[in-house]
Amino acid sequence: MYPRKHRELIEQLHIIAFTHRNLEVNKIGLLHIEKEQQLQRLSAIKSAFDIDELFFLTTCNRVELTVSTRHSVDMLWVQKIMALLYPSLEEEALRFYAQKAEIHIGTRAVEHALAVASSIDSMIIGEREIITQVRTAFEFCRDLGLTGDTLRILMKQVIQTAKKVYTETNIATKPVSVVSLAYHQLKKQQLSLDARILVIGAGVTNTTMCRFLKKHGFHDFHVFNRSLEKAEELASEIKGVAYALSEIKYFDKGFDVIITCTAADYHLISPELYDTLLKGETDSKMVIDLAIPQDLHPDIIAKHHPHYISVDFLQKISNQNLKERTQELQHVEKIIADAMIEFEGMLRERNVEIAMRAVPQKIKDIKLTALNEIFRQDIEKLDEESRAVLDKVLGYMEKKYVSEPMKLAKEILLKNA
Repeated sequence: MYPRKHRELIEQLHIIAFTHRNLEVNKIGLLHIEKEQQLQRLSAIKSAFDIDELFFLTTCNRVELTVSTRHSVDMLWVQKIMALLYPSLEEEALRFYAQKAEIHIGTRAVEHALAVASSIDSMIIGEREIITQVRTAFEFCRDLGLTGDTLRILMKQVIQTAKKVYTETNIATKPVSVVSLAYHQLKKQQLSLDARILVIGAGVTNTTMCRFLKKHGFHDFHVFNRSLEKAEELASEIKGVAYALSEIKYFDKGFDVIITCTAADYHLISPELYDTLLKGETDSKMVIDLAIPQDLHPDIIAKHHPHYISVDFLQKISNQNLKERTQELQHVEKIIADAMIEFEGMLRERNVEIAMRAVPQKIKDIKLTALNEIFRQDIEKLDEESRAVLDKVLGYMEKKYVSEPMKLAKEILLKNA
């Protein structure tokens, strides 16, 4: 399919991937490398394993190493490279990760890179965050001097393709994460930005939800958690007030919204506690209950009729949205297929540019040889005005021989390639 030179460049591309498909998220997390450590570790493997170019991508459910190398990449090579990249891992762990690694080579590596940035390889299809994560990871490694021409061209095509996917398809139009859906439901209530928000639980889910709210202008937060330290950590981030969970029965400031997500195995918000928190208020309240099992006692819903949003309710919307996103996959796959063909053309054109970059200097050298050696004596006999005209003519010819014939030659070489 590919002419020899750029076919070789494509065949040198390898992606070693550890993803949610073959590993638990907590095991992927062990492969995360802090940015301040990346230069030292990545430079070490680049030198030790004769890697031409590389970049390192890490997200909450994905760690990938993209390399350009002439060497054969197999499970044993992965184990050796990981021993240097993760010096604290024991031999058994290194074997485990090497066996779990997905190894994408050549055109499969190109296709995988396009699929990742376009979010169709993600845990949640259509989540836009991945394109930013890919671009940021590449730019970081580029600035460290770890990448080169091949990965630059690959990343240019990857980012352009992902943008095209997000603008020309509906793959990301409807949210599917529970937190995003919960926020959309809250937004529908058109609450005042002064709404009093009680946050019960300071785990990942509530933290993400509160970040959404803070970003969009809400500011009156009261955070309750079993660990006061965790409550203080979240409250500090969203400029709220922290409390130990045991203090909630004494809270007397009222509320407009409760956002709750705890690990309790019982209904944490009892009818008695809910009545206490109401402080006699009778206006409509909203409860977003993201806990499994639910934190809110069912009797509260029957008695007070709050606008209640549960995980089950959000999951039904999520499943429908995910179904609609999945229907867009065929369109996305067509865009990716076209992008792979375009990538071939980009590599081919770059190879021609590299092959021809000596031509302009060669033409300049020929001109200087003519002026300073072959026709030197003849030129010395010319008056200043004639020399000036000759310089203009030669300058014009040099410029045109560099631009027009070079352009034509490039077109011919590309066509023949």
